[in-house]
Amino acid sequence: MNTLRCCVIDDEPLAARLISGYIEKTPALTLTGVYSSAQEAVRTIVGGEADLLFLDVQMPQINGIEFAKIVPDTCRVVFTTAYDNYALQSFRVNALDYLLKPVSYEDFLSAVAKARRAFNKSEVASRDRIILKSEYKLVQVKTSDILYIEGVKDYVKVVLDNNPNGIMTLMNIKSLEQALPPDKFMRVHRSFIVNTSKITLIERNRIVFGKTYIPVSDTYKAAFSAYISAHSVPATRNDD
Repeated sequence: MNTLRCCVIDDEPLAARLISGYIEKTPALTLTGVYSSAQEAVRTIVGGEADLLFLDVQMPQINGIEFAKIVPDTCRVVFTTAYDNYALQSFRVNALDYLLKPVSYEDFLSAVAKARRAFNKSEVASRDRIILKSEYKLVQVKTSDILYIEGVKDYVKVVLDNNPNGIMTLMNIKSLEQALPPDKFMRVHRSFIVNTSKITLIERNRIVFGKTYIPVSDTYKAAFSAYISAHSVPATRNDD
């Protein structure tokens, strides 16, 4: 996401002007509305016209904590308040950050960075296709077709269900890892990334794809063991 649409809701005019001023001077942010109450902003927020909401906590009629409960999942909330005793409540409503007034520009930028990371992660998680440059061609690949990825010197080999020889592309394996949905792909070795949904056999700490044995290195062993534990069916005795 290149540009974040931002809204400010605060019944203190000075605080609202401060945050809106920060938004206007920050590249890749667009100010779409400044409101003095939650009621005024309902149509904009519920209508999906904002990506990031800077929301005061203590306001008349509907406070920020209550309003956050009806904010759609597509909009992330950053609370701005003069009081630190609402922090726990704010995170219960899945707030992205909690900034104490007067909000410094440094803290504001930190919250924006969190928002960008959250949106980038969401976009990657929903990505079902990637385009690879192979020789002089561009090849579109469904991520669900990928078995595993292997780093080979200056190249990366992407092995598919329907192409066991793989597609060779000149890129960094870390860059490709960042482009893949993190809930479906796991790094298990410096040179290997696997599609966890394609794993059918694990033998002696190696993942088996046909005649290919992919080692799980010590660096990634703990994360892989956690994945196995989370997806294992516990053994139970049959007492019948």
